[in-house]
Amino acid sequence: MKSSLPNKPDLIIVDDHLIFRQGLKSLITVENFATVIGEASNGIEFLELLSHQKPDLVLMDIDMPHMNGMEATQKALEMIPDLKVIAFTMFGDEEYYYKMIDLGVKGFILKSSGINELEKAIEVVMNGESYFSNELLRKIINNFGRNNAKKPAEANRITIREMEVLRHICLGFNNEEIAQKLFISAKTIKSHRSSLLEKTKCKNTPALILFAVKHKLIEL
Repeated sequence: MKSSLPNKPDLIIVDDHLIFRQGLKSLITVENFATVIGEASNGIEFLELLSHQKPDLVLMDIDMPHMNGMEATQKALEMIPDLKVIAFTMFGDEEYYYKMIDLGVKGFILKSSGINELEKAIEVVMNGESYFSNELLRKIINNFGRNNAKKPAEANRITIREMEVLRHICLGFNNEEIAQKLFISAKTIKSHRSSLLEKTKCKNTPALILFAVKHKLIEL
């Protein structure tokens, strides 16, 4: 995959498994789509790093000793509000995703994902969009599928066109790409996205995606 980013982003890897950090750093270095400027094994080490390093993006494990990814993310975003964070996760309780989204995490990717998907996630997030691993979304759908979640009242207000836009948002397309696929302007897509956020009472795109998945509004 050839990155469309004009400059390679500087990033920090935060994970409590040394072999995972080293392997990930080696892959990123070989593929040359980002520059790893630091590593940390927990949130405390990460915040110390952040006091003298200024990354563009952080790859953040959620479950770590001493200080987990949620607390570390919250404190980091207090220090650097525009810091971009992608959560690295093993599939588990979906409440973690909601909490991380509320904190301001821009992307979620499973640790089992390949390097190409990681590169794509970084590119999407660095371009100002949000990213959800498709594998993760499918696992969430399967998990919710065991529960007969009722269609919320908010969903009844969503138009057919907005539902089309929502599906493409969940597939990871940005406004320009959706506009091309639906043969309408990017400005119109932006308006539909704003309307979807308002109707679902979601405060950002990751929350909107989880809302759509949880209530089975889309199929992947």
